[in-house]
Amino acid sequence: MHYWLMKSEPNVWSIDQQKKTGLKGAPWDGVRNHQAAKNLKSMKKGDQCFFYHSNIGKEIVGIVEVIKEAYADKTDKSGRFVAVTVKFLRKLDRPVSLKNIKKNKELSHLSLIKQSRLSVMPIDSKSWKILNKMSKI
Repeated sequence: MHYWLMKSEPNVWSIDQQKKTGLKGAPWDGVRNHQAAKNLKSMKKGDQCFFYHSNIGKEIVGIVEVIKEAYADKTDKSGRFVAVTVKFLRKLDRPVSLKNIKKNKELSHLSLIKQSRLSVMPIDSKSWKILNKMSKI
């Protein structure tokens, strides 16, 4: 299994909206950055992803699971980009803010800090464990 972080603006698509989709999940679409799209293509069924509220909040708020691997993004007229389908797993007991992530030297290598505009990024297993511990799961 691999771990990822996916960003969404909560006023566009929030963790609560994701939760309401239930077991059928929802497409993670609209990604137009080539590096983020490459990351979507690398996701496998069963991979887990932190759900990050960007712009408003700037914090990890939950965890979702990939239930359908990359397919053509219906919102992309060019046909070049992909989507994956993810289902809600849980909300974090305590969201992990970007401010607190930046304070942790063990997380300074994360794309979340180094490439702040990237919307889909890998998370190594050590960092996954640290971030989960920070949320007190």
